[in-house]
Amino acid sequence: QVQLVESGGGLVQAGGSLRLSCAPSGRAFSSYAVGWFRAAPGKERQFVSAIRWSGSSTYYADSVKGRFTISRDNAQNTVYLQMNTLKPEDTAVYYCAASLGGSYYLPEHYDYWGQGTQVTVSS
Repeated sequence: QVQLVESGGGLVQAGGSLRLSCAPSGRAFSSYAVGWFRAAPGKERQFVSAIRWSGSSTYYADSVKGRFTISRDNAQNTVYLQMNTLKPEDTAVYYCAASLGGSYYLPEHYDYWGQGTQVTVSS
């Protein structure tokens, strides 16, 4: 069992930056791909970004390309999502998830989820 904990959310003005962190409790997750998803009020969870277990490949939703960067430090057992040039439409609860296989873009292919961290971008 892998329990994930997200941190780094908060309130920021449009154009600002935040860095989210995702770390497991209980065991390492260096063999897992890790994804970030977000859910705005009244909307379904949507894919944001993912990174392979090796860090060799990264994936982004079109809406965040060029603004968000995912990275991982397996020695620190942490995955990061650097979010720059934030927009009000980025406001959502952000979740990290770990996967042993399957499509990076589909939430149902992830095995473990964190509780989420709120990101609010004011205009």
